[in-house]
Amino acid sequence: MIKAYAAFEASGELQPFEYDPGLLGAHDVEIAIEHCGICHSDLSMLHNEWGITRYPFVPGHEIIGTIAAKGDHVHHFQLGQRVGLGWHAGYCMTCHSCMSGDHNLCAQAESTIVGRHGGFADKVRANAASVVALPNSIQAQSAGPLFCGGITVFNPLLQFNIQPTAKVAVIGIGGLGHIALQFLKAWGCQVTAFTSSDDKKIEALELGAHQVLNTRNPTELETAASQFDLILSTVNVKLDWNAYIATLRPKGRLHFVGATLEPLDIGVFPLIAGQRSISGSPAGSPASLKTMLDFTEQHHIQPVIEIFRFDQVNEALARLASGKAKYRIVLSNQ
Repeated sequence: MIKAYAAFEASGELQPFEYDPGLLGAHDVEIAIEHCGICHSDLSMLHNEWGITRYPFVPGHEIIGTIAAKGDHVHHFQLGQRVGLGWHAGYCMTCHSCMSGDHNLCAQAESTIVGRHGGFADKVRANAASVVALPNSIQAQSAGPLFCGGITVFNPLLQFNIQPTAKVAVIGIGGLGHIALQFLKAWGCQVTAFTSSDDKKIEALELGAHQVLNTRNPTELETAASQFDLILSTVNVKLDWNAYIATLRPKGRLHFVGATLEPLDIGVFPLIAGQRSISGSPAGSPASLKTMLDFTEQHHIQPVIEIFRFDQVNEALARLASGKAKYRIVLSNQ
């Protein structure tokens, strides 16, 4: 039996919950969980904001642990090896996306917390193809957020071949944005942080931003006109997107990794005139995760975390919902 914490209705408190996972598949692994980050997506799923949650619902998709068991066809992991598991827990392995290395774009990809039980538990199961080994020098307790928040902001750097000389801005200095600033600084970019909070200015500069612009000040946005090659939006709220598009250089890109639920109100002429682009992307493939971990190890990048025990899960979720967390919350079994 796997011991977990589950909600039994939308927005319900998490309670102790046990379930029998059945026989271990030949291509699957069972992970003994040491740490599990809490992502805003866990909150969205808990409240069924996307209309796809099944109850009882066990959140958790930023998982760090060790291989406790493996299927007969799993040969690239050893028992006891420390690994990570993110948003995806399996892929079809036969579609064009999978065969091209873009597993995260697989239409049949299985999410760790959609239709299956996630990592707010003592163990979790997943297809071995979705699991990535954690380098020994990366701190296990803070590594979980890399497997969702980290790869979500790192993936665009790979997908769009962002140059080290690029000027890149980040909207929102929170769970995603604070990792993005670190990645971009190490990548070699000139980094700007957009934030509506004066309190975060010093922290953004410490995390890697070369400059910070206050989005509540229209003048500061106007002074940034035609400046950026890439803007990463990590927020889930509606903003004046046309004002941000005006800060893009010709051929610049406004890229969404935060799940803004309201439709985008965007004028098309600035896009046409400047050949600018609007795009979005999900997490990343296992290969991209491995590249991110290598980069993280080389540049000593580390998410800023707050730690709660697993039996404090409801307090931890309330802390995340308050918007006051600095910057990712991690549940620990240790």
